[in-house]
Amino acid sequence: MRTTRALAVAATAVAALGIAAPVAAARDGMPVGPSNIVALPSVIARGGQLTITVDGCPQGGTATSDAFPSTTLSPVPGGTTAKGTATIDRNARSGAHSITVHCTGSARPLTHPNAFTVIGGVRGGLGGSSTTGATPTDMAIGGGLIAVALIGGGVFWMRRRAEKQT
Repeated sequence: MRTTRALAVAATAVAALGIAAPVAAARDGMPVGPSNIVALPSVIARGGQLTITVDGCPQGGTATSDAFPSTTLSPVPGGTTAKGTATIDRNARSGAHSITVHCTGSARPLTHPNAFTVIGGVRGGLGGSSTTGATPTDMAIGGGLIAVALIGGGVFWMRRRAEKQT
């Protein structure tokens, strides 16, 4: 019974030391690496500017994605955060994109899947339409409406004229 109790105490001590050791090592100045990536705005159009903030990256680094070229992250003074601005490519595909960050002095990169979403641009000045000019259907509908208006106006005018003569 005493042996079992001694083994349980020893196992608990080893487990507590195993959990506390990485935390102690991280606080002693060892580089931990990036821990959090925030991309704002989270929904952006092609050609827009995306602000990337990374925690645990005190010396700066680079951010990469398939939607923008490699972007430099500069350290924010007085902290362990780095920040950068990326311009989304004009030919970036619509949908969710990931960001991978490589911090200077850290061996392990961090990837944030689906960090932001690129939306398709609109054709400005055309009201968002994708066709040029009126289609034959549009012309037929417009012509029909004009014909109905002319016939209706003529009937109304003829009836009013007949009422005045009597």
